[in-house]
Amino acid sequence: MKTIAFPPGFLFGVATSAYQIEGAHDTDGKRPSIWDVFCRQPGAIADASTGNVACDHYHRYREDVQHMATLGLDAYRFSISWPRVLGDGGNVNPSGLDFYDRLVDALLEKQIRPFATLYHWDLPQSLQEIGGWASRETVERFAELAHVVGARLGDRVHDWITVNEPEVIAFVGHAYGQHAPGLRDPKLALRVAHHLLLAHRAASEALRTADRAARVGVALNLNPVHPATDASEDVAAARRLDGYFNRWYLDPLYGRGYPADMVEWYGELIDGEAVAEMRSYDGDLDFLGINYYSRRVVRASAGDLLSLQDVRVESADHTTTGWEVYPEGLFEILRRVADEYRPRALYVTENGASFDDRPVNGGVPDPARTRYLATHFEEAARSIDAGIPLRGYFVWSFMDNFEWHNGYTKRFGVVYVDFPTQRRIDKESARWFQRFLAAR
Repeated sequence: MKTIAFPPGFLFGVATSAYQIEGAHDTDGKRPSIWDVFCRQPGAIADASTGNVACDHYHRYREDVQHMATLGLDAYRFSISWPRVLGDGGNVNPSGLDFYDRLVDALLEKQIRPFATLYHWDLPQSLQEIGGWASRETVERFAELAHVVGARLGDRVHDWITVNEPEVIAFVGHAYGQHAPGLRDPKLALRVAHHLLLAHRAASEALRTADRAARVGVALNLNPVHPATDASEDVAAARRLDGYFNRWYLDPLYGRGYPADMVEWYGELIDGEAVAEMRSYDGDLDFLGINYYSRRVVRASAGDLLSLQDVRVESADHTTTGWEVYPEGLFEILRRVADEYRPRALYVTENGASFDDRPVNGGVPDPARTRYLATHFEEAARSIDAGIPLRGYFVWSFMDNFEWHNGYTKRFGVVYVDFPTQRRIDKESARWFQRFLAAR
């Protein structure tokens, strides 16, 4: 790969989430999350696994932070386990807060800048039992979480992401049933999506009250959407999917309310009061996080919520999740967001790929991932050259982990984890990343 220049101060890091790596599912006062419960449902997880142990990061965090420092990382994006910090959604668990205290101190000792995500999908089960994200009370309780965590960590953590991927939380968890809590109700999913936007604002206010230096953003999974053909019905299908994935969250976060075409499409599924409430809403974002993995190519097809279906691009490379490798899409989505919404700053908060990685002679060759990262880094550099306010880039993921409904069948890490022994082994992509960072 040719040398790519990034400006001084540009951050390169890795990302994880609490349930996917921490383990220690019932240690030191941690209470059950919706994922602890969902994983026990027959057929919910591809390999019938759980996050009970995962990468045992709760006990091995110092080893992992040292590993990050050895790779030369600038920043680390992690998430706070709500049921570890507020065991029943309300009462503070000092031991849980102490863990994140220790983690942040360990990062700062190695000069690694912490980016904390307040919600990466592990809602306390106790809150789910009284309505979960379908209830306005959960919005209020989320603000309490932000206040507690911000008051404890805000003297050292100044970069905050309130909610990770509201589309996945709302629809994959509440309309398609593939993620916790495993429900299948599109009307409920739209209510959840609305409450997540309200929760972002409530948490933002709480964080800024706790820390005047707080920089607050949200992380959206955004996809360029392309029609399979020029036929008007396929173009309209692509427009609908763009409205579902991208504009439904971007528009209100930037003060435009819900997109009118999607309000019309959803019809009676969307609450009119929610639409009215969004007309006076603004996300007040210091930055926007974009999780980018691939594009979507679609054609019109009757039968589902959006009356469309995905089209596989057979000529392209694909990851083991079936996602097309399409690095150009990163520039496309960054350019589009910068032009249409004028964000103050952007971060790629997740980007990475799953491949069939296996140890060979003590190492883990993964040339496809190295190519994937190199080509996406090039698109990031292209974006900066084009004047887009991109400030940092987080690779998903630091290490192989519990990949939600896929369990341990998909490996996204640049570091290989042998789960029976918890041994960490650098993949070739990690060593490439280390050389890349050193060459700056």
